[in-house]
Amino acid sequence: MGLFTSINIASSGMTAERLRSDVIADNIANASTTRTPEGGPFRRSRVILRPRVDQPYFRAPFLPEGLDNGLGKGVRVVEIQKDTSPTRLVYDPTHPDALKTGPKAGYVEMPNVNIVTEMVDLIAASRAYEANSAIVNGSKAMFLKALEIGR
Repeated sequence: MGLFTSINIASSGMTAERLRSDVIADNIANASTTRTPEGGPFRRSRVILRPRVDQPYFRAPFLPEGLDNGLGKGVRVVEIQKDTSPTRLVYDPTHPDALKTGPKAGYVEMPNVNIVTEMVDLIAASRAYEANSAIVNGSKAMFLKALEIGR
């Protein structure tokens, strides 16, 4: 484990949480968008994160296999997925995007974005970003104390 490993791991988390916050902000901004270039209402996006595993690691010989989670390398964004949950139907026959015919005539397909869920996710992303920032600051403080000891 190198000197800057903790900072590298925390910075990967900060990068991922920043992207997650941007995607959540996009979801909130499009919470009432009923028409997109792809057609239909806006669909909520989600960020999929996975552990970053770059290379094989040295496993401690005395740790049982079941307890060994591997050496942490941080996280990476695998993809940004569109949520396929159903859209909401709101009755508004005067809306330009209201369905004209069929059993759902007069209804407008609204995005599957729930503002409350998005705000909770935004708070969680913000707290995770703050936690990673605290790790960077703590590591920096430890490095400075180590340098003071060396004087």
